[in-house]
Amino acid sequence: MPHSLSAKKRVRQSIKRQRRNRQRKKTAKVALKKFSALLAQKDISGGEAALRENIRLLDRLASKGTLHRRTAARRKSRLMRAFNALQASPPSAPASSPAAAP
Repeated sequence: MPHSLSAKKRVRQSIKRQRRNRQRKKTAKVALKKFSALLAQKDISGGEAALRENIRLLDRLASKGTLHRRTAARRKSRLMRAFNALQASPPSAPASSPAAAP
């Protein structure tokens, strides 16, 4: 339990920062889930927009100090890798069994 005025103020400030950082991280997590859902649906155009939004959010979190800049860079890299893998995969053709072909 803090006794001095300055220690009490530091506690108030840290609680305020903790709430702010939690909200920012929660926003980023929701955006990441939206991006993952679009990737699962193989929606390239929607995925590209969600990717841009995620990159913008991660850059903002890093600049504000909520996330470390290298953590943000690593997450952006993983998002880009997943999106590029989706783009590189050929579009799914109708399922045809090789035994049915003459």
